[in-house]
Order: sequence, then structure tokens, then C-alpha cells
Amino acid sequence: MDLPHPHRMQPKFPWRYLLLVVVPLVVAVVVARNGLPMPDVSTAAPSTTPGTTHGPLTSPLSRFLLQLLVVLCVAKSAGWLLRRFGQPAVIGEMAAGLLLGPLLFGAVAPQAQGWLFAPESLGALGMVSQLGVLMFLFVAGAELDMASLNGRRGFALLVSHAGIALPFLGGVLLAFALFADHAPQGVGFASFALFLGVSLSITAFPVLLRILSDRGIARSDMGRIAIACAALGDASAWCLLAVIVATVQASGWTMAAVSLAGTLLFATAVLALARPWIARREIPAEREGRALIGLLLLALACALATEALGIHALFGAFLAGIAVSGNARLRHLLVERVEPFAISLLLPLFFAMTGLRLRVDGWRAADVLLGLGVIAVATIGKGAGTWLAARSAGMPNIDAMRLGALMNTRGLMELIVLNLGYELGLIGDRLFAVLVVMALVTTAMTGPLLDLIEKRAGRNAESGTRTP
Repeated sequence: MDLPHPHRMQPKFPWRYLLLVVVPLVVAVVVARNGLPMPDVSTAAPSTTPGTTHGPLTSPLSRFLLQLLVVLCVAKSAGWLLRRFGQPAVIGEMAAGLLLGPLLFGAVAPQAQGWLFAPESLGALGMVSQLGVLMFLFVAGAELDMASLNGRRGFALLVSHAGIALPFLGGVLLAFALFADHAPQGVGFASFALFLGVSLSITAFPVLLRILSDRGIARSDMGRIAIACAALGDASAWCLLAVIVATVQASGWTMAAVSLAGTLLFATAVLALARPWIARREIPAEREGRALIGLLLLALACALATEALGIHALFGAFLAGIAVSGNARLRHLLVERVEPFAISLLLPLFFAMTGLRLRVDGWRAADVLLGLGVIAVATIGKGAGTWLAARSAGMPNIDAMRLGALMNTRGLMELIVLNLGYELGLIGDRLFAVLVVMALVTTAMTGPLLDLIEKRAGRNAESGTRTP
């Protein structure tokens, strides 16, 4: 059958469109609205249809999208501003998340903040933020390049563990003064003191990488040494934290031992079996998408396993990342594909959730003094421990000082640890807020401390003073 010429198929009169399109639509709308009478609201059963709305921006999806939009805009603006002052953008994003809570937004516009971040609307935001932390720790574990320890293993082990031991001791001693006023009811002194010690011992390995890259020293000798020490320090601190979490969540020492033994066996299987197998895999370019899906499934499976073992899903994600770290191609794939999504979109939500947990009402001058004391203990413990160990191993004084300043970076890792302790009920609102501020301050201190050390090194060079 021959079709008419295309020009003859063009309608010449608009009545065809009206008859074939507009009229059926109008009839459908009229029938839908008037086909049956409205039910009597006095006798009809209440509607249970999910997602029923009674105004603009009241559905769960619209509220979540608005929260996401506000958090991302504020976080990226603050990150851009902090970069103008020579700080990593992640510090601005961390601060912005905290300011969206009662600390600033809730103080300036309490009704708007209470409506936008109503407690009943935070479920989706919280779950997505947890997914972001899981993906971030997965990538952080993959970035722990164990090959960087070659030739530096003994030095990195000494420096990283000394940088943990001294602030850990300082935190435990500090717990004697804080336990009575800041430990939640039902928390024993041992759990409180050990968690406080770990919280002062963390080094933010991913943020440290950004600082080294921004300063152009990531591939220098100092950069490689700092990366090796931070890698070992992070892994060791997370092992300590796993012991504490297992002890707290178990109903007794027997269950804690079972949980730790199961986790140890699982970690051994992942590192002894999965890691070598993954390291040997060669991924063609056309199979990168399939490989990426497999890596994400591995991270979720390991997170689920450690959660079921009574530790926490975060440990499993970190462990999965370490299993991938031996394959440079897969590590690059994660850094290229997963890290931007996790850091740019999901982690600002985690910062916002942290800020919403802050409670600043009822703060006194004593709390400010407590914050200054905690910052001093954390900084002196981390810096002095690193400096002493580096000097004892033969590192020059200026380089040891540089390394101590770098190891004092806490950043996002510290916030993850603090949120974990808060969820487990190990610390209360006031101490949580103090430790969050400590994490921000010690991270922001890294750049200025390095600048001061460089100025001192420059003065010594100009005067001809030889630093031992």
C-alpha cells in the first residue's frame, strides 16, 4: 500500500487536533472527577495511602531532595571559601555540615531549621549518609598502598604506634577527670576511657593525602614517609576501635571474645585469600564496569559480615578496601569512579547529620576550657609522640617536626569514630560536641603549623644554623 506524499499528510485544519487529542483528554478529566460521588468523610475510613501530601514540599521525597540541595550548596560554598584561605575544601564542608545544625542555623532561624531537618524526615538522609561513609572507607582502605612501606616498615611502625600510644595514654588519663560528668549512664570507666584514648589517636589518612597533594609533596621523601606512617596508624587505630566496639556491644566477655575471634578469622580470610587473588587479576578496559560492580558488592558483603559479627559495618568496608589495595588498576578505578561520588555527594550529608547531633544549649565557660584542654592533649600527644619516635630513629629535627604536624591531622576519620561512639552511647552530647570541635581545629592547624616550621627552617638556612 502506497502512502501519501509527506506534504499531503500535514493536517490543514486545527479541528483534527481538537477532535482527536483535546476532546478525549477533556472528557477523561471530567469523567475522572465526576464519575462517582465523594465518600462521606465522617464515615469513610482514613486514607492509608503512602506519600499523601497536604501541601508543597511535604512528601518524603520532596523533603529529602530539598535537604540534599541545601546541604550540598552550603557545603560546596564553604569548601570553596576555605580553599581561598589555603585550607582543604573538606574542612569547609565539615564545618558547613556542623553549622547546619543547632550551632548556627538552629540559633539564627530555629523554625526554618526545625522544619527543614525535622527528626521524622531524617531517616532517608541518615541512611544515605551511612552509605557514603561506607563507600568512603572502602576507597580509603584501597588507598592504603602497602608497597609504600617497603624499606620503611620498621620506621613507620615505630612512628605510627608512638603517635598512637602517647595520645591514647593522654586520653585515658583525661578520662579520670571527665568520667563523672561526661560518661552516659550505664557506661563503665574502661569503655569510656579506652574510647576517649582512641578518639585522640586517629590520623585522617585520606585528608592527609589531600594536604600533601595540595602542597606538592606527596611524592617527596617526606610525603612517602607520612603516607606510610598514616597508613599503619589508621589500620592500628581501627583494630583498637574494633576491640572496644566488640566489648561494648557484646553481652559479656565471652560474647566479646567470640565476636573478636570471628572477626579475626574473617579478616584473615579476606586478606590471605581474597587480597592475593584480587591483586593478580588483570582487568581489560571493556570489563571495568563489571569489575566495578563486583568491587561494590564485595564492599557491601564485607560490611554486612562485620555488622553481623557484632563489630560494625564500617570495619568491613575498610577491610574490603585493603583487600583491593594490592591491585593498582582496581585501586585507580575506585579512586576515579567511586571516590568523587562518595566525597562530592554523600559525605556532605554525613557532615550535616553530625551537625544535627550537636547540642550547644546549656554550654558554659567550663565547656570552652574543656575543649581547649582536649585540643592541647590531642595535639601535644600526637605531635610529641611522632617527633620523639622520629628523632630516636635518626630523622632530622625539622623533618620530625613536619611529620608530627602532619600526623596531627584528624579530619573525617575522627568524625566517623566520634559518630560511632555516640551511636554506641559511649559519650554524651557535650563531650561529643567538644571532640567534634577538636577534630576540626586539629585538622585546620596542619597547614599553619607546617608554614611555621618552614619559616623556621628558612631562618635556620639563612643564618647558617645547622639543625641536628
